[in-house]
Parts: sequence; C-alpha cells; structure tokens
Amino acid sequence: MSILSAPHFHDEAAAFEYVESIIWPQGPVCPHCGGFERISAIKPNPAKRVRIGLKFCGQCRKQFTVRVGTIFEESKLPMVKWLQAIFLMCSSKKGVSAHQLHRTLETTYKTAWFLAHRIREAMRGGELAPSAPVAVRWKSMRPSSAT
Repeated sequence: MSILSAPHFHDEAAAFEYVESIIWPQGPVCPHCGGFERISAIKPNPAKRVRIGLKFCGQCRKQFTVRVGTIFEESKLPMVKWLQAIFLMCSSKKGVSAHQLHRTLETTYKTAWFLAHRIREAMRGGELAPSAPVAVRWKSMRPSSAT
C-alpha cells in the first residue's frame, strides 16, 4: 500500500482534518485574535458555496479556516493538490521542477510554479521543519593526532 493512497491525498474533508491536526494539535486557534475558547464549526450550506473546515470565533466574531496564516492562504487550489505537491517535493531526493508538478498533479504550469515557489519558501523559512529537534553528530574522517 502506497503512502499516496492515504485518504488525505484524495478526499478534501480528510485533507482539511489532516492539516488541522498538524497545525492545531490542541484544537483550533483563531488566527485573527488568538482566541481558542469560543470557537465553533460552521455547518456547510449546500445551497451556497461550501467551505470545508470553516470556523467562527466568538471573541473577534470572524470566520477562518486552517488556510489563514499559512502557505495555503488565498489559494483556490484544493488542499488535496497542496498535500500531494508537498509530499512530492519533500520525498524527492533531487527536487521537483514546476514542470514535473504540472504533469503529475494535472494542473496548469502557472499553478505548479506557484505551488513550488510557496512550498520552497516555506521550507526555506523552516515552517515545514520537523517538530522534534533532530540531532546530527558529525565524525571527522581524519584520524585524531596526539600531540
């Protein structure tokens, strides 16, 4: 079974739940005011535009999703495509070009270029760094000299 067969790579609701569990491990936090006590989920209305993962903050009275304040902000691309692109870029040994993302994700080249640049910028800034510190020990290849 491949890692790409995980539900968060194919189902939009599962993708939002996956990202929420990473960004908000203790529950949702309002990106506008920082409140966490009075946050409620808004039910999607099928008659109108459905926004998966929409939350409402009772303190500042603003709506938000997990996308606000992250690399996913102001992107109309589905969260599934974002997660697939992040997986491909992080698991590739030599990196992934925007053209390869374009072919693999079946998006336009412009969208793939946008994805690649946002993901690379987040990786450069350390926002996608592992949460636990990684200790690396370096052994010198030179024999120690006794002087």
